[in-house]
Amino acid sequence: MCELLGMSANVPTDIRFSFAGLARRGGETGPHADGWGITFYEGRGARAFHEPEPSARSVLAKLLRDYAIKSRIVIAHVRKANRGRVGLENTHPFSRELWGRRWTFAHNGQLKGVKKWPLTWFKPVGSTDSEYAFCWMLDRLQARYPSLPSPARLDSAVAELCAELHGLGVFNMLLSDSRTLYAHCGKRLCYLTRCAPFGTATLIDEDWHVDFAQETRTDDVVTVIATKALTRDECWTDVERGHMLSLRDGIVRIVKPGAPKPVRVPPPCSGSGRPDGQTGQAASR
Repeated sequence: MCELLGMSANVPTDIRFSFAGLARRGGETGPHADGWGITFYEGRGARAFHEPEPSARSVLAKLLRDYAIKSRIVIAHVRKANRGRVGLENTHPFSRELWGRRWTFAHNGQLKGVKKWPLTWFKPVGSTDSEYAFCWMLDRLQARYPSLPSPARLDSAVAELCAELHGLGVFNMLLSDSRTLYAHCGKRLCYLTRCAPFGTATLIDEDWHVDFAQETRTDDVVTVIATKALTRDECWTDVERGHMLSLRDGIVRIVKPGAPKPVRVPPPCSGSGRPDGQTGQAASR
């Protein structure tokens, strides 16, 4: 299966450290050699990079490891193809516009029968069940809300759609509308929150060790989500199967379909490492 990487932060932050570990899994320390992609949000805009080649041998991926693009929300993916040919059109993350916002989606797993579900406004470009599911989700959201709803209403609606897709098979997903990062666990997903007091971290897939406490501010909060833990000396929390997380400004909330409100998860900020790379100035709100 593919692997996912996401980040939500309260200040613009670069994700080079975690992305370096993920990129190695794209054809070197892992079998995910059928393409890769990453999207960085900058306000309501976004920069996206995709290749249908192994990230471990990509010159572009190496450039992104060396070049600090600061963002508050990032979604990345390395692909192991199981449905849809290896090609640029089938390379995650996928993106569409809805309510004047750019939506980004990445998925791993299989969704049996999802292509039998009708689509109205959004159509896939490629042939993956992942992109089809993304189009279906946006279709349902547009049908339900004529304009952008409040974050709380959108949290609940996305959780309901994730629960429906979860019934079709394995649905590990990252989704964002530029203000919230959504993460649904169908089989495997974990996260960690880095905040003061900051400590050190060492990648599992590469000999890269960072003392985050040297270059951070005490009010920085960053949550990193991945299919599998990326560091060997930090405490990663497994997401329960069938649960969806809603993240804004690095703060994690568990959202359950039909629940009156999400449950905020207090960050375990005790030497858990600092945000990836260099943080920039606080983002305008």
